[in-house]
Amino acid sequence: MAPAIMLAADAPRLSSANTGFMLICSALVMLMTPALAFFYGGMVRVKSTLNMLMMSFISLGIVTVLWVLYGFSLAFGNGNRLIGYNADWIGLSDIGLTELWDGYTIPVFVFMVFQLMFAVLTPALISGALADRVKFSAWALFVALWATLVYIPVAHWVWAADGWAFKLGVIDFAGGTAVHINAGAAALGVILVIGKRVGFKRDPMRPHSLPLVMLGAGLLWFGWFGFNAGSWLGNDDGVGALMFVNTQVATAAAMLAWLGYEKIRHGACTTLGAASGAVAGLVAITPSGGAVSPLGAIAVGAIAGVACAAAVGLKFRFGYDDSLDVVGVHLVGGILGSLLVGFFATGKGQSTATGVFYGDHGFDQLWKQCAGVFAVLAYSLIASAVLAFLLDKTLGMRVTEDAEISGIDQAEHAETAYDFSGAGGGVAGTAAAALAAVQTRKVDA
Repeated sequence: MAPAIMLAADAPRLSSANTGFMLICSALVMLMTPALAFFYGGMVRVKSTLNMLMMSFISLGIVTVLWVLYGFSLAFGNGNRLIGYNADWIGLSDIGLTELWDGYTIPVFVFMVFQLMFAVLTPALISGALADRVKFSAWALFVALWATLVYIPVAHWVWAADGWAFKLGVIDFAGGTAVHINAGAAALGVILVIGKRVGFKRDPMRPHSLPLVMLGAGLLWFGWFGFNAGSWLGNDDGVGALMFVNTQVATAAAMLAWLGYEKIRHGACTTLGAASGAVAGLVAITPSGGAVSPLGAIAVGAIAGVACAAAVGLKFRFGYDDSLDVVGVHLVGGILGSLLVGFFATGKGQSTATGVFYGDHGFDQLWKQCAGVFAVLAYSLIASAVLAFLLDKTLGMRVTEDAEISGIDQAEHAETAYDFSGAGGGVAGTAAAALAAVQTRKVDA
């Protein structure tokens, strides 16, 4: 049979609606990086707050510049199964304003900036595992190298039309492998190299601001609708709407499951558990939400909520210091979400592939998911550990023990998050003033 000929009238045309929709989604994904900074910033001790905020925020600067210079070209340019290249996209200097992205109805610039926000967020996710102990200059260099050598190739594998995982048929709607497994495995690789915080397992290292954590989690939840629904690159056929619904459903189910686990295991439902459970659900539905039904999304979220709640305790059993549970939430949640596609895919969403519980009940999609999960996990873990080792042996990754104990904010940024020296002389002055007021009332009486 002769191939069909696409007439000019049938060729994709720029859609103002889809373009506007994708620009909004891009802005929502950009919001997720400062939201992550709030989420992580509230979870650390006071003396590390600014450093935690900056470790996320600096990614907005570094990765943006690299993405324009060469990142977009290497990640999404035509190439081979491992990496891309398009000379016209180097520096974005030869892209037409109305040039459409590969068969879609949005400009290349819009697709570029949407994917940029993913590239910015992913290394920022790693930072939560390294709280309290990494030099800011070394971290900034690590972000640049990791984005170049790890994130960009993996993004090409998973999302570029000629990437090996894409060709194999691995389903990753919005980043279960390329974002969450990638970041979680990298976090594990780095912390195995740089070691534990001073006082790990001995000193209390509780969150200093749970309201800040909840604010960050809420903003992440909000931004994640752009992250997930926008990954269909339009809203013409309902798949983006399905992803939107499944994002809400899975997140709610995961939060409830995490709180239920906490109540049974520890006797209380905590605000930190609610925030962490919500993020676990968001992570797990990211790869699978375009392929499962809303009932499947409930199952994905509930499974992830319980599994991630249990996984965060593994660091105490195995002795690796994952400060803010990046491994327990993002690596475990990303693995579960990616593998559960092989069970719950209905064949009615983004792909006609079906999971074990649907269609012919075969394991074809499941083994493809396993291949993608294992490859990304192994590559990111090894490459990230090697990068951290080389940086540690050359520049030194860690601050001094004295700086870590006294506070990395002051040592690395010459600032503190909160000023307690205002009217009344700070905490000590406020206490003295209160005591003086009490004594005055006694005299007057």
